[in-house]
Amino acid sequence: MTAFSEIESLLYAVSRLFLAPVMVLIAAALAYALVMFGAFAVEAWQRRRANHPSALFAFARQGIGPDEAKRQPASDDLELWIMRRLEWLRIVSRTAPMLGLIATMIPMGPALLALGNNDAGAVGKNMVAAFSAVILALLAASICFFILTVRRRWLLQDLLELEQQRHQEGRH
Repeated sequence: MTAFSEIESLLYAVSRLFLAPVMVLIAAALAYALVMFGAFAVEAWQRRRANHPSALFAFARQGIGPDEAKRQPASDDLELWIMRRLEWLRIVSRTAPMLGLIATMIPMGPALLALGNNDAGAVGKNMVAAFSAVILALLAASICFFILTVRRRWLLQDLLELEQQRHQEGRH
C-alpha cells in the first residue's frame, strides 16, 4: 500500500466519524425549525388579532442596568436585542444546507464503492441516507429562513413604532 492510499484511507475513516454527529445536528435543526414554526404561527395569529404583546416593547419598558440606575434602552440596544432574538434562526438557515451537503457526500463514497462491486442494495442504502439528510436539512433551512425574514420585518416595525412613540413623548 502506498503512502497516498494510506492517506486516502485515513481521510475516509475520519470523514465517516462525522456522519453521525452531522445527522444528529440535522435532526436538531429540523426539530428547532418545527418548534419555531409553531411559535411563529402563534405569533402570527396574535398579530392578526392585534393583541400581540410585543417582546420588544416589554424589553424597552424593563430598562437596562442595575435596579437603582435603570435607563431606557437606546436604539442601538434595541437593534442588538433584535439581532440576538433572530440569531439562531439565522444560524440554522445558513448552516443546515452545509450540514446536508456533508451528510450527502459522506455516504457517496461507500455508494460508489458498492456500485463498482455491483452491489445495488448497498448503493441504494447509502443513497437513501444521503438524500434524506439533504432534504431534511434544506427543509429546516427553508423554514428558518422564512421565519427569520418575516420576524425581522415584524421586529423592525415594532422598533419603528417604539421610536415614533418616544419621539412623540419628547424622548430620543
